[in-house]
Amino acid sequence: MEPTIVITGATSGLGRLAAIKLAQQGTRIIITARSQQKAEQTCQEIGTDRVDAFLGDFTRLDDVRRIGHEIADRYDHIDVLVNNAGIHAFQPRTTPDGYPEMVAVNYLAPWLLTHTLLPALQRAPAARIVNVASEASRRHGTLRIPQDLTDTSPFGARGSSEHYGKTKLLDIMFTMELARRLAGTTITANCLDPGFNTTGLGRELRFAGILRKVLTRLRIGDPARGTGLIVALATDSRFTGRTGGYYTVRGTRQIQPTPPGNDPSAQAQLWYETQQLLEPVPR
Repeated sequence: MEPTIVITGATSGLGRLAAIKLAQQGTRIIITARSQQKAEQTCQEIGTDRVDAFLGDFTRLDDVRRIGHEIADRYDHIDVLVNNAGIHAFQPRTTPDGYPEMVAVNYLAPWLLTHTLLPALQRAPAARIVNVASEASRRHGTLRIPQDLTDTSPFGARGSSEHYGKTKLLDIMFTMELARRLAGTTITANCLDPGFNTTGLGRELRFAGILRKVLTRLRIGDPARGTGLIVALATDSRFTGRTGGYYTVRGTRQIQPTPPGNDPSAQAQLWYETQQLLEPVPR
């Protein structure tokens, strides 16, 4: 039976490259996308009839919930979930649900999608959850739970890095707590730092396209490295049974998250506060 892999944010950047690589391994690929046009283009690039797309906007948690239920209902099981979709916004925006946009897309959406897909992951012989985090988490400023989950205070382009790093730290903490809660089951959960990649370079910066070309010419920020680590954590036998790890593309090794990301009590508090925001959710 061919493995079934769900990957979010697969219409551009690392997600698109990872989806293509995973499809080449003979897997069934399920992608999420906001745009019908981009979804169709990505499916054509993947170049196989074993790819399906589900449309939704990750700034809207009802869309995330719906996509999760649609996937879980359509497929007998899910072997791998790669939570890759993310955004670095250079100005504050509030989602229709009232959350800060980067928190909603980078953290709340993957938390909710993972929770919704858990029954399908449990039906797999051995499933993996892979969350794309970042070493930007080390520049998170001061983490405040639960305030940061709903803080819509203004910030500028310079201050955006701290907010982005904070959301990536939340992803790491979520992964650690998830792995702890899934201990003894057939599901593993790991996260990774894909390194600096030109594919996702400041999409909101006006000069991003020019800078990307310069860096590519200088061979800086090769996306193949980050893509390779995503694919390895998703399918490589080296990671069979390994859970609760944070891996970096620099040497493909496990590293420790920055405090308080490595604190089990803080991880548990984050889970509880997130659960209070998102549950109970009637279907």
